[in-house]
Amino acid sequence: MSETITPPWEWLPIPAPHQQAFVDAGDFSLATIADHAVARAGSDPDFVCMVDGEGQYTFATLLEEATALAAALTARGLKAGEVIAFQVPNWREAAAINLAAALGGWVVNPIVPIYRDAEVTMMLGDCRARAIFVPQVYRKVDYAAMARRCQAALPDLAHVFTVRGEGADDFATLVAEGRALGFTRPSVDPMGVKMVLYTSGTTGRPKGVLHSHVTLQRIVARSGEHWGLKAGEATLMPSPVTHVSGYANGLEAPLICGIRSVLMEAWNAAEALALIEQHQLVGTVAATPFLVELAATARAAGTGIPSFRFFACGGAAVPNDLIPAANAAFDNCKAFRVFGASEVPLVTFGWPHDEHLAATTDGEVIDYTVRIVDNDDNDVPAGSEGEILARGPGMMMGYADAQQTAEAITSDGYFRTGDLGTLTADGAITITGRKKDLIIRGGENISAKEIEDVLHTHPAVKEASIVAMPHERLGEGVCAYIILSGEADAAALAAHVGASGLAKQKIPERFEFVEDFPRTASGKVRKDQLRADVKAKVSGAA
Repeated sequence: MSETITPPWEWLPIPAPHQQAFVDAGDFSLATIADHAVARAGSDPDFVCMVDGEGQYTFATLLEEATALAAALTARGLKAGEVIAFQVPNWREAAAINLAAALGGWVVNPIVPIYRDAEVTMMLGDCRARAIFVPQVYRKVDYAAMARRCQAALPDLAHVFTVRGEGADDFATLVAEGRALGFTRPSVDPMGVKMVLYTSGTTGRPKGVLHSHVTLQRIVARSGEHWGLKAGEATLMPSPVTHVSGYANGLEAPLICGIRSVLMEAWNAAEALALIEQHQLVGTVAATPFLVELAATARAAGTGIPSFRFFACGGAAVPNDLIPAANAAFDNCKAFRVFGASEVPLVTFGWPHDEHLAATTDGEVIDYTVRIVDNDDNDVPAGSEGEILARGPGMMMGYADAQQTAEAITSDGYFRTGDLGTLTADGAITITGRKKDLIIRGGENISAKEIEDVLHTHPAVKEASIVAMPHERLGEGVCAYIILSGEADAAALAAHVGASGLAKQKIPERFEFVEDFPRTASGKVRKDQLRADVKAKVSGAA
């Protein structure tokens, strides 16, 4: 293809309208991550900035490898502004791919490895990706074969590249190829689109969250300052680097804050403890279940991991007694709850110096303006429950889809989070519920409607309603309430969902067969009553 593929967000003005005030106020560091990489490699070339289970990068080697990769991709015909996707585990190559994209002016589309054909095809098609990097094989899944299956339905997807594989289209081959080529960095607007990250919505439609080069930088820099993170220190990253938390704090923080990121390919509390002690790690941003397991493992090992100073947790329900219990297991670490979303990363940074507020609220609002409103968008009194609206320099530019953007962002630039909560006079947010019909399983958003649509294709299902249910480890699990019109059991329906191509995490873990659903006067399903029902059943079983 000789012509540049036009992205679906061509309609979006740069900067986005709600960002202009932040530009005028000088709130952004008008540099790309590539600019930071060049500066770090020049000032501290030998500092080890990235470690995984197979090796490491210094600032100099990361920049050199990413530059070679950018040269090879340019030679393969990729043009600035086009989309490069990567569905890569927590491997250091993800950092090189991300930096190469910044160097070449390409937009990155990180895709979490749990997704399969249905989701991957949807995402790649929606953003019109030109290339994707995948593992050759990872955890017995042939990702290269899956990507090629997706490619057959995607005329814009010109390249499937592998990582830690072999052949002419493998990462290592590309880097070697690029080292023999010259590369000239194109001019890149720091306010332009740098990333499109898909997050599930209540309707099941894909929502491509757009961030510029400067939005995530702002969050990483400000949160690092708030938590006392210093250049030369090292942090742990067990969250997927294709998720907004892992991406920002795992791949970008080393270049923004001058720190070392130690990546974990898969969470294991004993391994995490060993890494903390080996590398003298100072903190992490990760899901709540990881905090519980790390504290228990530290107690069993008889160590307070003294180097560890902070644990920012979110993505799953956090009981009030969890934070004090975890803190008691550590010598110096302070755990705290944080709140954010892909659209508004880290609206709160947590309370590292106030254990009561750290345990009983979802953090302190930093660098955002927050409103709590009723159903008519009127501000409610302090301490009253309402929908959380947030606006700040770290907020997304918008969604790839103009209509979704118009629905999500108010005329004065606030993002409608869909979360219910309260806000105190001292800036503490506490989440009380969700307007959005989402299930948050271990920090990953799952659309109920997406699963319902698949179940409704089964001939024996008259009606299906998916709700969240309590899950001891992951916060929430998937429960299906089913009205049958024929014969089917839980195993058959689970197999039906699995055969659809959806990720296995979306297969309901529990099925409740009922004669009818509780409904409103207009016939809408009362999902609040279904959630209460399954919560009572799970609690009773426990």
